[in-house]
Amino acid sequence: MAEISGAHSIGSVRDEYLALTRRKRLYSGMLLAVFVALMASGFMLADDRNAGGFWDGWTRVLDFPRVVVVEASEKVFELPGHLVTFFPALIETINIAAVSTLIGALGGMILSMLSTRGLARWPAMIPVFRRIMDVMRAVPEIVIALVLIFVLGGGPVPAMIAIAFHTTGALGKLFSEVNENASLKPVEGLASVGASWTQQMTLGVVPQVAPNYLSYALLRFEINIRASAILGFVGAGGIGYELKNAMSWGQGKYDESAAIFLLLFATIVTFDQLSSVVRDRLTHGRKSEMLA
Repeated sequence: MAEISGAHSIGSVRDEYLALTRRKRLYSGMLLAVFVALMASGFMLADDRNAGGFWDGWTRVLDFPRVVVVEASEKVFELPGHLVTFFPALIETINIAAVSTLIGALGGMILSMLSTRGLARWPAMIPVFRRIMDVMRAVPEIVIALVLIFVLGGGPVPAMIAIAFHTTGALGKLFSEVNENASLKPVEGLASVGASWTQQMTLGVVPQVAPNYLSYALLRFEINIRASAILGFVGAGGIGYELKNAMSWGQGKYDESAAIFLLLFATIVTFDQLSSVVRDRLTHGRKSEMLA
C-alpha cells in the first residue's frame, strides 16, 4: 500500500508540474502575441504619420553617413584642427556629466536611505520618498532641459540641472536596493551609544555600501556623458550644440560633424573602458574581502 501511495504521489506531482509547464507556455505565447501585435500596430501608426514611408526610404538610410564620410575623407588634412577646435566643447560636456552625476549621487544616497526600511529617519514617510524618486526617474532629461532653457536661457546650467534631477531618481532607486542588503548591526550599535541618524548612516551604512554606490555612479556617469551630448541639440551647450550647428549647415560642414563624431566616440569608449575596469576591481575586491 505504501508503494502504491508513493507512486501515486509521484505521479500527481509530475502531472502538476506538466500542467504548470503548459500553463506557463500558454501565458508566454499570449504575452509574445500581444507584444508582436503592439509592435506591428505601433510601427504601422508611426509609418502612416511619418512624412515619408519607411519602406520607400529605407534604401536611402546610408546616404547621409556616406556623404559625411566622403566629405571628411576629402578634407582629412583639416581633421586635426577640427579636433582641437571642438575639444573645449567636449570638456564642457564631460564637466556637465561629472557635476550632474556627483549631485545626483549625493541626492540619491540621501533619498535611498530615507526610503529604506530599517534605515529611514521617518518610517512613515518611506512611500513619499519612493514616489519622489519615481517622479524624478519618470521625467526625461530633455523635457526638464527644455523648461529650464525657457527660464534660464541656453547654456550648460540647464543641462546640468536636468541630468542631476533624473540621476537622483535613478541612482536613488539603485542605492535603496543596495541598502536593503546592508547589515543593521552597526547601525544598532551606533544608536545604542547615542549616535545621531546622520552618524549612523555615515559610519554604519556607507562603509558597507560604498563600493556598490561607486560602481553604480560610474555606470551612470557613462550614461550622463551621452545625455549631456544629446541635450546640446536643444541648446544646452557642450559638444552636442556644436554638432547640431555643424549638421544644420549641411554640406560643406560635414567634415566638422565627422570630427565631433570621432571625439564623442573616443570619449565614450574611453570612459566605458575605464569605468568597467574600476567597477570590476571594486566588485572582485569586495568579494575577495568577504571571502577572506
